[in-house]
Amino acid sequence: MKYLKSIKYRSLLVIGMMIILSVSCKKILDKASTPPSSITPADYLVEESQLGAYAINEYTNILPSHRQVGQFTYGTFGIDAGTDNQIGGGQDNKYAPGLWLVPSGVDGNGAFNWNFSDIYQCNYFFQTVIPRWKAGKIAGNAANIAQYIGEMYFIRAYVYFNKLQAFGDFPIIRSVLPDNASVLTAASKRAPRNEVARFIMSDLDSAALLMQPQFDPAKNRLSRSCAYLLRSRVALFEGTWLKYFKGTAFVPNGTNWPGATKAYNANYQYPTGSLDNESQYFLGEAMASAKLVADAVPLVNNTGTIVSPNNENPYFSMFGALNMTGYSEVLLWRQSISTANTHNVPVYAQLGNDGVGVTRSMVESFVMANGLPIYAPGSGWAGDDYITNQRTNRDGRLNLFLKEPGQKNVLLDFGQGDHETDIEPVPLIYLTTGEQRYTTGYALRKGISYDGAQAKNGGAFTGSITFRAVEAYLNYMEACYEKNGSLDGSATSYWHQIRTRAGVNPDFNITIAATNMTKETLDWGAYSAGQLISPTLFSIRRERRDELMAEGLRNMDLHRWRSMDQMINTPYHFEGFKLWGPMQAWYTPSQITYGATSSSAIVSDPALSPYLRPYEIKNSATSYKGAKWAMAHYLNPIGTENFAITATGGGTGGDYSSSPIYQNPGWSIAGGTAATY
Repeated sequence: MKYLKSIKYRSLLVIGMMIILSVSCKKILDKASTPPSSITPADYLVEESQLGAYAINEYTNILPSHRQVGQFTYGTFGIDAGTDNQIGGGQDNKYAPGLWLVPSGVDGNGAFNWNFSDIYQCNYFFQTVIPRWKAGKIAGNAANIAQYIGEMYFIRAYVYFNKLQAFGDFPIIRSVLPDNASVLTAASKRAPRNEVARFIMSDLDSAALLMQPQFDPAKNRLSRSCAYLLRSRVALFEGTWLKYFKGTAFVPNGTNWPGATKAYNANYQYPTGSLDNESQYFLGEAMASAKLVADAVPLVNNTGTIVSPNNENPYFSMFGALNMTGYSEVLLWRQSISTANTHNVPVYAQLGNDGVGVTRSMVESFVMANGLPIYAPGSGWAGDDYITNQRTNRDGRLNLFLKEPGQKNVLLDFGQGDHETDIEPVPLIYLTTGEQRYTTGYALRKGISYDGAQAKNGGAFTGSITFRAVEAYLNYMEACYEKNGSLDGSATSYWHQIRTRAGVNPDFNITIAATNMTKETLDWGAYSAGQLISPTLFSIRRERRDELMAEGLRNMDLHRWRSMDQMINTPYHFEGFKLWGPMQAWYTPSQITYGATSSSAIVSDPALSPYLRPYEIKNSATSYKGAKWAMAHYLNPIGTENFAITATGGGTGGDYSSSPIYQNPGWSIAGGTAATY
């Protein structure tokens, strides 16, 4: 039972980690009453500071931040790589059917793998703390104790949401389990995905009840608003997933749903009576939770100017500030100091984005400042012959965050950083190293710090936003339209506020009326289940895409919208800037060598497209003919060993039918095999 054994045997490791943490934090040391060397499991988690230390360790391991993503990366701003928004140095195997294979083992320890170690750490906490709390045996301030317990409910909800996104149906485990084969096997039963979502929302209800509205004025710890925001995200995710995957094997009781092959799920009934009712339930919950945040938290101001030392633009500087406490819509952020949790984000915001390029599709999704799509008659679009043109008279967010050659990247402390790039160069598309190469020709300045001292290799200590309140505005808008087919007064108000802050005509009906869906096909969000959606729904999705650009939510959105079906039969071509136009004069002929059969080719052939196609440079690449999709890829495969260790007799002869686990649609139980769905 390797994949579940950790539920029992990680306890000593976890306790050891918490003790180390508690003696390395001054606040904890001040409150410690027992010498660390004499602390035993029975002595731990018995007073307030220990609960707080345990919870904060889980923040570090689980919640996204620049350092958690990777010290020498573009941090959270690079998470969207591998979508129609941003791409990295190589095409993801998910877009090359036949190359993504079923793991032979148990999938490892990643957040999106079939793994229970993080769930164990949460359950160990609850199993240990809750009885003591109810018995009044936890020493310390009662409100603080409740806060830390609430934080752990939030953490478990977040962990389970990762599993829901990756696998859909998933075992719901609420306690630490004994090292007993029959018990662990029984616990492997997969709950229907909507039940998992309900469990997550229940944990978030507990978190909201126990956590304070603003426990930490600095906003470095979770608050009640964070719980409501995540609850709205989860509910919107599940409500739209059920809606767009209705009738398929990817929802309970859909055609060929694999859960029906197991007796424990064979007669499953939705709590609300039907899939449609269940979807409506989740969408309603998304609205209710989102409204609690959106009505309470104002958006920060956007002056429309690129920040300078004497003229701060709060909306711009919020993403790269050293201290994010004062920005109203930041609900939770990760603080760094010069000696801890440092990262490389400002370095890459100055140069190349760590090889994560912004796509042509992303850039073209932004409307003009007057509210018209770029292709609409009278829009005033200046074209795309130069990057400067793309920014002219556009949505203020594109103007702020899309870089162009000649801009100043450093305004303070010149020469203080060992990796600073004072002036933005022409895009370095000819470099072969990923971290400085401008993969698409387009790069972002989101997360930049104009302080040269922040451009030290791996030594920046700007903050990292974990949750931002504007998402609640967007969640409400979308859930309202998906549920009711129209926008109510709150949704309209939220949309006006977002567009006004962005520097776009707040009358979104102008955008809707001018939207031609046949011209929006580069945007995957224009589709659901292989069909183009309505201009109104698309405009809501576009607003979400543009506001949350490079904030790590695009992949989640595309999956819940079922937005890749159209690629099953028709390849998609990732493109960047218009290299084969006037901008080619920026480069010498040797820097833009092309030829599909040439080993020295650096860029894509102009015969393919006037736009740079980073994955279509050499015809020996599996990505040369474009990106395709397999229906099975909407969910991850479960590793083979998970079936073997839960089958009777260990699956003798490869017969895993006795395992309570079932594989996701289109995937085989055999390791090393590709999807067939």
